[in-house]
Amino acid sequence: MVSTHERKSAEERREEILEAAVVEFAERGLHGASTEEIAKRAGISQPYIFRLFGSKKDLYKASVARCFRETLETFQRAAEGKRGEAALEAMGAAYQELLSDRNRLRAQMQAYAACDDSELCEVVRNGYGDIFAYVERVSGLSPARVSHFFATGMLINVIASMNLHESAEPWAQRLLAGCKEDS
Repeated sequence: MVSTHERKSAEERREEILEAAVVEFAERGLHGASTEEIAKRAGISQPYIFRLFGSKKDLYKASVARCFRETLETFQRAAEGKRGEAALEAMGAAYQELLSDRNRLRAQMQAYAACDDSELCEVVRNGYGDIFAYVERVSGLSPARVSHFFATGMLINVIASMNLHESAEPWAQRLLAGCKEDS
């Protein structure tokens, strides 16, 4: 009898672990997350995490780097063939779709909060810097306009984190309207 269970490569397992890690780290942060829970989510043994990543902190750094890389790739697909304001508009719309994944949003916010650790801060800075450099290059717009694009994006992160899009509060509606006018 031939087994229908296909063995996964280390790279496939690595991606599954990173996906599970994003969820766990988004919920609990670096220090509160459990590698045991990550292993359970990924359907593997806890020692396998350490064999592939070395430490929980290295797993966290890899998951943060992956989130930034996915954002960059999303921007690249959205802006393909576009320049200037059209590129910014396409990237902004694609980013808002990314934010519909609450795990990605919360993981991103946890990464910013973890920047008191110099190793983690370096990963965040590198990932953010890559995205900034791409947006600046593809848009060809002024530093002030690109900075404004990122400032609006960070405000949208905060809005999404608080679920303000679901709020009937008048101030929240005005804030959301202002973001829409600005884009």
